[in-house]
Amino acid sequence: MSNAAIAALASPWKDLWNGDLGITGQMVAEDFVAHFAPLTGTGGDEFRGREALNGMVSGIRAILPDLNFVIEVGPIADDEYLVVRWKARGTYGGGFPGASPDATGRTITFTGTLRIADGKLAEYWLNADSLLFSQQLGVRQVPVRG
Repeated sequence: MSNAAIAALASPWKDLWNGDLGITGQMVAEDFVAHFAPLTGTGGDEFRGREALNGMVSGIRAILPDLNFVIEVGPIADDEYLVVRWKARGTYGGGFPGASPDATGRTITFTGTLRIADGKLAEYWLNADSLLFSQQLGVRQVPVRG
């Protein structure tokens, strides 16, 4: 796959996060894995598969219904890898555990990076600024379950 073809995957990634869940099968590998630090302190630190990715996108869009993703840097393509730096902005509509009731209506922003291998999204390390995200929601203490 050429670097130009790899770089062309950046736009569908942005479209997916902007709510086009129907394109997941075209750009995400069946054995997709995402690694992340859960904001609530519950659950694992990874999820697997296309449906899990769609669930994550849907969940974030549920609390930030006007969420809009833009690509700030990239795409940078090299052999089988693609890197982009994105920024997301949306208005908090409520529903995040521990968030202040006063947070509803606040504009929330966060960023992250992406890697694609073998022509499809195969693995993702979410590096969004979880502290900034929580601060923007007025979270005083994130519930931790052991």
